[in-house]
Parts: sequence; structure tokens; C-alpha cells
Amino acid sequence: MKNTALFATHEALGAKMVPFAGYNMPVQYEGVNIEHETVRHAVGVFDVSHMGEFLIEGENALDLIQKVSSNDASKLTVGKAQYSCMPNETGGIVDDLIIYKVKENTYLLVVNASNIEKDWNWITSNNDVGATMGNLSEDYSLLAIQGPKAVEAMQSLTSHDLSAIKFYNFIVGDFAGIEHVIISATGYTGSGGFEIYCKNSEVKLIWDEVFKTGADFGIKPIGLAARDTLRLEMGYCLYGNDIDDSTSPIEAGLGWITKFTKKFTNSEALKDEKRRGPENKLVAFELDERGVPRLGYDIVDGNGNKIGRVTSGTMSPSLSKGIGLGYVPVVFSEVGSKINIQIRKKAIPATVVKLPFYKG
Repeated sequence: MKNTALFATHEALGAKMVPFAGYNMPVQYEGVNIEHETVRHAVGVFDVSHMGEFLIEGENALDLIQKVSSNDASKLTVGKAQYSCMPNETGGIVDDLIIYKVKENTYLLVVNASNIEKDWNWITSNNDVGATMGNLSEDYSLLAIQGPKAVEAMQSLTSHDLSAIKFYNFIVGDFAGIEHVIISATGYTGSGGFEIYCKNSEVKLIWDEVFKTGADFGIKPIGLAARDTLRLEMGYCLYGNDIDDSTSPIEAGLGWITKFTKKFTNSEALKDEKRRGPENKLVAFELDERGVPRLGYDIVDGNGNKIGRVTSGTMSPSLSKGIGLGYVPVVFSEVGSKINIQIRKKAIPATVVKLPFYKG
């Protein structure tokens, strides 16, 4: 198991450490609900340094990115980021990722920790245009400073106006006395805030300054368990659960990042799937009765026939009810549709709802 540069810091804070994507990671400190509410109402900090970072450079960098990603990266200008996914050749998804345009002909790709090697090999195998590639994953750390008080709490640490950085925009500037830090408004919680990319040698200093400056705003360290409940309340997909090598972006509700204005891996087949409509769709549901849906639970119809499975589920800390995502046949996918979640021996009624669960 690998450790992030802040491993000793998490241990000193009493974090419960668990293996995740090949790293020892903090799953919680005080408790999931407390940490969840901290991010929803104040400001919290996640160490997500296990994520992968690739640098793609050169005159043909965009050509490579356009080939492997579903979204249209030609729309990016310097200082903007884009959510996208990398389709495989069999209708599924290699990974979802964020693409940053750092400067002309230079892009930063941020990928999921569990897929770093797979993604690197996939992009490399498609690099027939001579783009220069660099894997920075082992050298860089990533902090997610999330919550409605993040801007106010962190403003004194930088000369840049944090409130001016719009969603899915970023700057490269000074932060906590360190130059050339990426400050990005690309959080995964739905409560605002920033992600900070820096070198491993710089992250402890930044962490300490962030907590010193944020003390008056109730800042707390947040573990991966609360990150999961926060992203699920927004309906954001988690790779390995809601999307994987066998799920298409069309059935996963990611048609909005699948642009057929260009050719990319498997684009013709996906275009045809969008035209005719998928057989199954990823839906959001809320339980009508007490219960907690979990990954892998069966989704059944009114007669007890299995029609799908839960891909993500939890007891929502914000809504105090069971919520989840899962794939069902299209006929059950309309908002308001009634389905049932098989929890042990009981089929708990649930209703298909519109995302996000948490309206803020």
C-alpha cells in the first residue's frame, strides 16, 4: 500500500485509515455525519492526493485528447476545465476524468486513483500522433477545500480573488506562500470550494496554513466516507460503482459529455445507441420507507422480479432518508416511477426522482 505525503498527519489526527485504490487513506475522523454536515454548512478539507495526474503536451496534444475523450476539448480555453470520460471500444467507459487546459498545447488530465495504470496504458496505446506524455501522479498532491465558507476562509492565503473563479475554471498562482499552485473550482461535493494541486514537498505546509487560517470558520479534516455521501447526494457518478468498463455513457446519463461533433473511440456505436435509445438507464431513487440501500442490492418490480441493481446507496445525512442510484429498464426510468429495493427479505418501495437529491 502507498501513502500520501500527509499520511503521518492523518494518523496524528486520529483518522481511521483504510486501503483504497492502492493507498492508505483516511475514511473518517470524527464520524461520517459530522464531517458531511461540516462540508454542507462550513468548510472541510479532503486529502485526495491518491488521484492521478497526466500532462499531455505538444502540437498534437489536443488531437490525442479528442481521440480518447467523449467531450469536445477544443472548446477549452486556458484556465478552463472540462468533465469528460474515455469510452472503450466495446461500449463501456475506461474512466471519467477532468481535463484542464493549462496553456496552449498543454493539458492536465486528472484521473481516478484506481485507474492510473489502466488509463496511462490506454492513452499511450492511442498516442499515434506523437503527443508528449508525462505521469505526474507520484509527485503531486491534491487537497479539496470544500464548503460554503471556503472562499471567505481561504481568501487571505492568496493574492487572487477566489470569488472570481467560476465553476470549472482555475488559475495558477500563489497559495499559502507557495507559487505556481493550481487553484481549481472543480469540487465533487456540491457545496462549493476549491481543489489545490501542489507538489508533495509543499502539501504539508499548505495543509497547516489552511487549518490555521480556517480555524475561525470551523474548518475540519474530512474523510473519504463523507466524500462519498456528499457526491451521492448530488448524483455524481463514482467509477467502479455507477460507471465502469461495461456501462455506456448514454445509459449512465452522461450524454451531456458525449459530443458527436467529432470522432472519438467508439463514437459511431455510441451515436447509434443515443439515436435508438439505451435498454437500461441509471436512475436516482429515494426510499418511501425506512431502510438503507447498498451497493449490489437487487431492484425488483411490484411482483418481486429482479429488474436491476443498486450501484450506490446510503442513508442521506442531509435528507435523513435512504437514497441511491441503480440501473433499470427504460420503462422504469421516468421520474415518479415506482420500484422496490430488496433489503434482506423485504422489498422496500422507492420512487425514481430527479437529481440532485440535495437541493442546497
